[in-house]
Amino acid sequence: MSKQTESFYNRFSIFYPLIDLFLRPQKQLLLNKINQLPYGQLLDVGVGNGAHLSQYKTHKITGIDTSLKMLEIARKRKGSNVVLLKMNGEALSFQEESFDYVVLSHVLAVVDNPEKLLEEACRVLKPSGRLYILNHFTPDNWLKWVDRSFESFSALFHFKSVFYTNSLSKTEKLTLLHEVNAGLFSYFKILIYEKKL
Repeated sequence: MSKQTESFYNRFSIFYPLIDLFLRPQKQLLLNKINQLPYGQLLDVGVGNGAHLSQYKTHKITGIDTSLKMLEIARKRKGSNVVLLKMNGEALSFQEESFDYVVLSHVLAVVDNPEKLLEEACRVLKPSGRLYILNHFTPDNWLKWVDRSFESFSALFHFKSVFYTNSLSKTEKLTLLHEVNAGLFSYFKILIYEKKL
């Protein structure tokens, strides 16, 4: 993630609770699914202000973010099962096959290089491990015009408003297990992948 994006989220951290309110229903659905999984090492990429950290009930959590301001807020919310680190998801410092689960919640559309992020997530995931992606995806309905109308404006917020599922081309080492609609008009989706052996 670029220094400009990191700087933006440092400044934006004070307003992020408003975004949290909007994203909370989709995140709750995602967390409910993750809490049903057997215990494991879980990497949460782009942990933000950590508003959701207390909802992880089952796993050992490593949360990373590039924004120090976001991490400062998240540290006040973390439990004993959570370790927080400043790190770029596009250049993870973890060894290969370190995690049973990797979570990318509303992060693919805000990083500079989503392909590299997916590549890194797959690298640190154990064979048969699960990758959970929660994101908005531009649908093939009237909402695509909304996304397109915000395309130039969204760049000011270091955000890609137009984002398609077929843009995830770095998933050849992964098998798509489930695609779950997480909002009205199929705008938000949870994609659940398993890493091939």
